[in-house]
Amino acid sequence: MTETSTPPPSNPADTAVVEAPPLAPGAATLCYVVDEESSIRHFLSLVLHGTGIDTMEFPDGAALRQAMERRVPDLVFHNISLESADAIESVVALGKHGFRGAVQLMSARGAAVLDHVKNIGIQHKLVMLPVLKKPFETDAIVKIVQELKLGIPAAAAARIGLDEALDNKWIEFWYQPKIDLRKKQLAGAEAYARARHPQHGIVLPGAFMSGAQESSVIKLSELALASVLKAGLSFSNLGINLRLTVNIPVNALVKLPVEDIVRSHRPNPDKWAGLIIDVPEEQIVTDLGLAVELTNKLERHNVRLAIDDFGRGFSFLARLGELPFSELKIERNFVADCGTDKVNAPLCKTVIDLAHNFGRAAVAMGIEKAADAIALVSMGCDFGQGSLLGQPMPEERFVSLLRQRAATKGRNLPAATGR
Repeated sequence: MTETSTPPPSNPADTAVVEAPPLAPGAATLCYVVDEESSIRHFLSLVLHGTGIDTMEFPDGAALRQAMERRVPDLVFHNISLESADAIESVVALGKHGFRGAVQLMSARGAAVLDHVKNIGIQHKLVMLPVLKKPFETDAIVKIVQELKLGIPAAAAARIGLDEALDNKWIEFWYQPKIDLRKKQLAGAEAYARARHPQHGIVLPGAFMSGAQESSVIKLSELALASVLKAGLSFSNLGINLRLTVNIPVNALVKLPVEDIVRSHRPNPDKWAGLIIDVPEEQIVTDLGLAVELTNKLERHNVRLAIDDFGRGFSFLARLGELPFSELKIERNFVADCGTDKVNAPLCKTVIDLAHNFGRAAVAMGIEKAADAIALVSMGCDFGQGSLLGQPMPEERFVSLLRQRAATKGRNLPAATGR
C-alpha cells in the first residue's frame, strides 16, 4: 500500500504462461517493475520479494532502458499507460539487448492496444506473457512466478519431526509484513517458523509441529525469541526499527526466561521498537490473571502481549476494566469476506471497537481480498497482515526489501497495494 491509494477491486486475469529460458545456475533472479503509479510498483515488489525475486522499480520505460545498460533482468513487469509509445520503446530495447527472460505487460487499457505492444515484442523474439489486466490480485503474480519456475520453490508436503528439525538446525524464521492500514505503510513484521530440509526443501509448520512434545515446543519458542531479537538488531543496523512479533504458546512462555533472552539479544534499548508476543486466545482468555502477571513482568523490557485469533472470547474481555494486551488480532475466519459477508463484517467491527475502547490496536489477520482490506479501513482497523499485503519471506529477502524501500523512499517504508 502507499500513502495515496487503496487496493482496487479484484478482477480475474489471464495468467497462462509461456515457459521462459532457464536462468544460469546460482544467478540471482531480478525483476524490473515499470509503472507510473508507485502503489503498483510497491505492491509488485512486495509480492515478488515474497516469492524470492529481487526487484528494481522504475516510474517509466526510459528509466528501465537506462538501467538495462548496467544489468539485464530476468523478468520484466511493464505497464502500458495512456501513451503506449513508452512501452513500445522498452520492448524494442529489450529485443535489441537479446533479452531472454519473460515480459509481463499490464494495463487497464483496451485489448487492441495491449495486443499491439505484445505483438511488437513477439516480432523482436521476446517471451511475451498473456497481458495482465488491472486490477489484479496477489495470486495472479504468484502464479506467473511459479509457472516460470522462478523464486522460492513451493513448500513441500513431506512430514518431519520437530526434534529432528531442531537437532539438524533446519529451522529458520520467515517474516510477513504488518501494514498500517490507515497510513498504508510498513509497521512491523511477524516471524513464522519454516524448516529447510536437505531433500524436501522448505517445509511448513503443519508438517513438523503435529505431535510435537512440549519440551520441543519450548526449545522452538526459545529459538524463535532469540532469532527475532537478532533480526531486530540486523534491521536496526540498517537504520530501520520495526516492532517484530513472535508466536509463543502460553505453556512455553511461562517456562522461558524471556527477560534474560531479551537482555542478551535486543538492540540498543533506547532505539529498539520493542517486541510483541502473540498468545492464542483459547490459551489465555480464561486466565486473565496470568495475562496481567506476564504483562507486568514483560512491559518493563518493552515486550508486549497480543491475543491471537481473537473473536470468540469477546464476552470475557468486554467485561474488563483494563485490557492486558496491546493488540487484538482478529481471527482469520472473521476477516474472510468481511467486505461483503453480513455476519463477518459486524463481528470485525465489534472487535475493532472493543480494542479501541481499551486504547488498544486491532490487527486483521489473513487479508486476502482487496474488498476486505477496503472494508477494514472503513471500520477503523489499525493493522493488517495476509497474502494481499505481503507473504512471509526469508529474512534475507525481507532485508533486501527493506533496503530497497529505504533507498527509494528515504526511511519512509510504504507498503504495497495494487490488487
